[in-house]
Amino acid sequence: MSAPDDPPRPTDEELLARFQRSANRPRGSETLGFQIVAVNQAEMRVEATFEAREEFQNPMRQVQGGFLCAMLDDVMSVAGVVASGMTHVMPTLEMKTSFLRPALPGQKLRCIGRVVKWGRTIAFTEGEIYDEAGKLLAKATGTAMPAPYKKFK
Repeated sequence: MSAPDDPPRPTDEELLARFQRSANRPRGSETLGFQIVAVNQAEMRVEATFEAREEFQNPMRQVQGGFLCAMLDDVMSVAGVVASGMTHVMPTLEMKTSFLRPALPGQKLRCIGRVVKWGRTIAFTEGEIYDEAGKLLAKATGTAMPAPYKKFK
């Protein structure tokens, strides 16, 4: 619960607009074509899209799994930032990814990230990637250690 003199928390729509107009995106996220499309603070959940670019191909002409892991890490971390009320960053301690179907270059991939549990020092996250047809391509679980923004300034 917030103290009486704490500023009011922004609505989901205000937070989404803030993310969408931010010029302060990490370069790695830019490379992946990261765009947040929905925020749900109550569910500690975000939805984003990523570009499955041609240059992400492996020798089988599919998106190389490391790029999918980076997308999942990005969306799970942002879910943690949202869950913290925009007060913490979410360094990933570990993550496990299961690849269910190949991701093909040239598609816009839809990703969902959520915080499953926010503990005293550790947060548990989940992420999913879907293709344009809505088929589940990959799932991940992660463990992160929330840290106040001020430590990273």
